[in-house]
Amino acid sequence: MPPDADFVSRMEVVLDRYSRPPDVRYPVICRDEHAQCLRADKWPSQPARPGRPATYDYEYVRCGTCTIWMFVEPLGPWRTANATARRTAVDWAHQVKAIADQPRGSAAERLILICDNLNTHACRSFSGPFRAPRPRVERRVRRVLLVFTPRHGSWLYRAEPELSVLTRQALSPRMTTQEEVHAQVTAWAEARNAAQKGIHWQFRTADARVRLKHLYPSIET
Repeated sequence: MPPDADFVSRMEVVLDRYSRPPDVRYPVICRDEHAQCLRADKWPSQPARPGRPATYDYEYVRCGTCTIWMFVEPLGPWRTANATARRTAVDWAHQVKAIADQPRGSAAERLILICDNLNTHACRSFSGPFRAPRPRVERRVRRVLLVFTPRHGSWLYRAEPELSVLTRQALSPRMTTQEEVHAQVTAWAEARNAAQKGIHWQFRTADARVRLKHLYPSIET
């Protein structure tokens, strides 16, 4: 299949999932990750005093990184976020298992998970981290349907704009520990869920056939 045709076919599969009415039996969930740098002040800041404003130094010390995981249900105003130290296949499998074990996921017959093409995002990642009999692992895998975006098509994620909102509203450039980041992002997600904030997605398949016409294969008669 030509590259443009592959891009179009995958894009239309994702857009088709977004256009379907919400169904609690088959929830559509987008996921994405964000690498957060951990920084600490090299010199202590000075609080404000009478006749002198507060001062701080711009220099910082690197304290490593952590990974922020974002899961968003684009057809409903729900998301969850947390932070871990790494971003391995084992971490990805545990994150997906946590979503499947939540009340929203456990009530579903099948989870539709929109993913990118990273090599760790695969059903084989479930086989290693869980000490469970093989039939139970296979049942867990069958409950998750992975739908991949086309290469260079990460803009199809509805989790990306949600991550953008998170970084602007909840993340400070001077966050020192993973625990601090985790507490901040989980509190942000709970507050946003309570306020029933959703994602206003306007791009449809009909729009793609007009605006991305050059990607569609042409048939010569």
